[in-house]
Amino acid sequence: MPVPVPELGSYNFVPVTKENLDWADLVTLDFSLYGTPEGNKQLAKTLIKAVHEDGFFYVKNFNISQERVNRQFSIGKQLYEIPLEEKLKYVPQGLDEGAFNGYVPAGRRIVEPVSGLRDRIEVYNIPKFNGDFRHEHPAIIQEHLPEIEEFARSLHTEVLDPLHRILAIALELPEDYFKNIHKYDLKSEDHLRYMKYTKFTPEENAKIGRLWVRGHTDLGSFTLLFRQPVAALQIRNPKTNEWKWVKPQDGTLTVNTCDALSFLTGGYVKSTIHRVAAPPKDQEHVDRLGLLYFSRPNNDVRLTTVKDSPVLQREGYTENDFEKSGNPVPTTEEWTFAKQKWQRTKNVFRGDESFSTAQILPGWNEKVHEGCKRIRTNT
Repeated sequence: MPVPVPELGSYNFVPVTKENLDWADLVTLDFSLYGTPEGNKQLAKTLIKAVHEDGFFYVKNFNISQERVNRQFSIGKQLYEIPLEEKLKYVPQGLDEGAFNGYVPAGRRIVEPVSGLRDRIEVYNIPKFNGDFRHEHPAIIQEHLPEIEEFARSLHTEVLDPLHRILAIALELPEDYFKNIHKYDLKSEDHLRYMKYTKFTPEENAKIGRLWVRGHTDLGSFTLLFRQPVAALQIRNPKTNEWKWVKPQDGTLTVNTCDALSFLTGGYVKSTIHRVAAPPKDQEHVDRLGLLYFSRPNNDVRLTTVKDSPVLQREGYTENDFEKSGNPVPTTEEWTFAKQKWQRTKNVFRGDESFSTAQILPGWNEKVHEGCKRIRTNT
């Protein structure tokens, strides 16, 4: 029998934390400036500081209403309320080999080896709507698929295309340089994600050191994170190695830069190290729902350092780690599935350094990204 589709209803965000957290000081790109030569130049100056120094920043006035965002959160909420046995029908074939579109159940990682406590992260990934991917989803997703498609495409036209253009201007490249290697109609492994972190008890949080996900980098170009008032995201300051909390800002997107952009710029664009901590005590009692979009270059793009940027030439960023090692530089597709396979490794326990430093491809090994381990929740 078909599963009945509930009404979306409204999505109620939890109150922001009242704790005095050690917030990161991040820049904001105001897209109301976008579209004029002077405005684009100003945005490029702001963006280049963000991607070279922090790798995390905010975007506001990006022409997608809060109502549309809230509806996506409502879809995600309804998705995670359907029975587990229904969600398990949508686990991708080849999950252990790096496949990722569809439902990824919680519990694949051991976060506390003594007690055997496992992660409580559920993921549902929806690929591009460009004709390269099958779309078979639970009823709540299928019912709203046209709206989800419109939302995902809007993220390209209203957020990613401007970011790619501004980055090209900042690196003194032709303005369509990055847009041309991130075309929506060509195959790439972009996806929209609904993500649920089910809470741990205070006692369980103490056992796992109040850390839900260890420090890591994302594998693509840009990751877009919609405002989530449950404070948990932290980034590592590249200069001091201290962890800072990322503050939820009203009416903004949080954006981080990722591995592929770092490879394409010889390391000039930072692939930001970030992690997920247990929420502060006044938010510890709720589950955390995330809405994200992962942008990646088109699959056939080879991740060699851009040779035509005067900025990269002047600053000496002319080779990435693959080029320095003398190993073949992978295409985006090769890189994506190699790192996804590593990410999806089952039954890894926290602290397994052989996993944390494993070779993804010849010329690239993962690194331990913990730095300063302090998690400060109040003063």
